This record gives sequence, C-alpha cells and structure tokens, in this order.
Amino acid sequence: MYLLVKLLALAMMQLVVAALCGCGSERATAQHEREAAAPTRQPPIDAKPVSPDAAISPREEVAVAQPIEATSKMARTVDRTFDDIKFDIAPGAPFRREMLTAEIESLAGQRVRLRGYILPTSQSRGIKQFVLVRDNQECCFGPGAALYDCVLVEMQPGRTAEFSIRPVAVEGTFRVELLNGPDDAPLAIYRMEGEVVEK
Repeated sequence: MYLLVKLLALAMMQLVVAALCGCGSERATAQHEREAAAPTRQPPIDAKPVSPDAAISPREEVAVAQPIEATSKMARTVDRTFDDIKFDIAPGAPFRREMLTAEIESLAGQRVRLRGYILPTSQSRGIKQFVLVRDNQECCFGPGAALYDCVLVEMQPGRTAEFSIRPVAVEGTFRVELLNGPDDAPLAIYRMEGEVVEK
C-alpha cells in the first residue's frame, strides 16, 4: 500500500512538472500559430516612399528632365555663312518676301553664328550697332549692294563689340526685317540680336 501511494505521488509530480514545463511551450506555440494564421500586413497601394532615393517618382523625374532638354534644344546655335542667306534677285529689282528660300525663312528666330566683316565706322570700341558684311569691300552695303550681303547687328543690352579688320563671328538671334532707306528703297532685310562677337 505504501508503495502504491509512493508511485501515485511520483506520477502526480511528473504530471505537475510536465504541465509547468509545457505551459510556456504550449503558449508560445499557440502564439506562433496565431501569428502564422494572421494575414501579413502590406503597405497601402498609394503609400509614398519615404527613402531619399525613392522620393521622386519616375513621372516626376521626367517632368524635371524635359524642361532642361527643351532649353538645350532652344539654345542650340547653328553655323551659317552668307551663302546660306543668299536668294535670287535681279540687280535693281524690288524685293518681295516670297523671294526668300524656305531655308532662310526657317532661320528666323533661331540662334545663328555668322562670319563676316564689321563695316568700318568712326567707332572702334563699345560698339552697340554695326553692319556685318560678306567681305571687307564697301560695296556690300548701301545703294547697289546685294540685300543678302549684309546683316544689321544690334548688340543685346550690356553687350558691345570691338572693331577688327579681320573677320569676326557674330552669334545671336537671326531676324528677317526690312529696313528701308530715305528713298524707301530697301537697304537691308536681315537683322541679328547680337550676343557674342568673336575675332
């Protein structure tokens, strides 16, 4: 009888120990099972990124890059010569706008670099206006001269040019504008808003 009581007590003790040891384990297992069964939380679809690298969306990057690209295209300068602005007109014939070629018309409003000579005047420095001519002969401007052999250059505010007997390159916006003389005869049809004059 004594042995039976001792065995029962031992069995009860093992059950208590097993219950105490397994309680935390069962609790942890139950917690783990609940977490595994719970759906994983995903960030909202419209959530914005918070990292510095992902702060700008691809659409925003394109919106930033486009103006830069457009500006570079607008600021592009094309090299032209007096041969490029030449057109057919008989000596002494009246000028008509339709005489200009499509290529010449396409230059209007563009940034152009044109080489030629500064028509001499009494001023040699700080020149704000001058006539750019095909060559250094006086026959390129005035009565009897071909209209396409000269360009009136007006330097932009704050910009000036210096006279040189050597050819210069004038960079600026090209315009087609008729300038008549005192007798209403055209003296020039081309004008440039000069930015840079390089020797």
